[in-house]
Amino acid sequence: MGVINLSQEFTSPVDAARLFKALIIDSHNLIPRLMPQAIKSIEIIQGDGGAGTIKQINFAEGTRFKYMKNRIDTLDVENLMCKYTLIEGDVLEDKIKSIAYEVRFVPSANGGCVCKMMSEYQAVGDFEINEEEIRGGKERAMGMYKVVEAYLFESPGAYE
Repeated sequence: MGVINLSQEFTSPVDAARLFKALIIDSHNLIPRLMPQAIKSIEIIQGDGGAGTIKQINFAEGTRFKYMKNRIDTLDVENLMCKYTLIEGDVLEDKIKSIAYEVRFVPSANGGCVCKMMSEYQAVGDFEINEEEIRGGKERAMGMYKVVEAYLFESPGAYE
């Protein structure tokens, strides 16, 4: 089974705790509201939001995929870190068994933060994962982060 590990990071002018609350804790409410053209809904189908919770992301009509399910493995609110695994959905395309993510929001001296993301892609069988193929998904995720960042930057009282 092929495994690929990728990491990326970006800086944000938004406070780390606010970005964590919006993107991790309350994503099921905020993301569909900010991006209805891409995300129809996010439902908590098991759990209370902490470790063990399973969220189903339902994509908007006319998009390439229908849904995906993420399982929260670790939620460390104090240290602004979340580990979760994409465990099901047509986004995996019978090529990828799962994708494990770790996201950390590190406060920076200027009042903003650095978001550090690591991902581990596990292929099905002998399938060779092509980094170019997964770049598009990472770019869409980065686009979502930037939409939330812009919302928080324009709404200074949100997620205080």
